[in-house]
Amino acid sequence: MNLKEIAAALPEYWSPKVVGQVNDQYLKVAKVKGEFTWHKHDNEDEMFLILAGELVIDYEDRSVELAAGDCHIVPRGVMHNPRCRDECLIALIEPVTTAHTGDVITDRTKSLAEQLAN
Repeated sequence: MNLKEIAAALPEYWSPKVVGQVNDQYLKVAKVKGEFTWHKHDNEDEMFLILAGELVIDYEDRSVELAAGDCHIVPRGVMHNPRCRDECLIALIEPVTTAHTGDVITDRTKSLAEQLAN
C-alpha cells in the first residue's frame, strides 16, 4: 500500500483511516490542515510520521516542527495540539485502544468504528 496516496485521497481533514494492524497497534493515515484540538492520551504513546507537508505539534512548554520524512512520538499523558498552515499528510502508529481526541470530545472526534470504515 502507498500511505501517501491513501492519505491524499481522504475526503475530510482530521479524520484518520485505519489501514492496517500490527499486533495491538493500528497504522492510520490522515490528511490534516489548520489546528486540531488540545488533548492527551492517558495510557498510550502516539507516533506521527510525516508523509508530505509540515506539521507542528504544540506542547504546553514547547513546539516540535516536523517535515516530510520526520517522525515524532508524543508520550502518553502529555497535552499536545497538532497544527499546520497548509495541507499535511500523516501516518499514525498507536495502540488499538487510543481514542482519536484522547480525553476530549469535540465535533471532530471520530469513533474507532468511523476510523475503520473510512
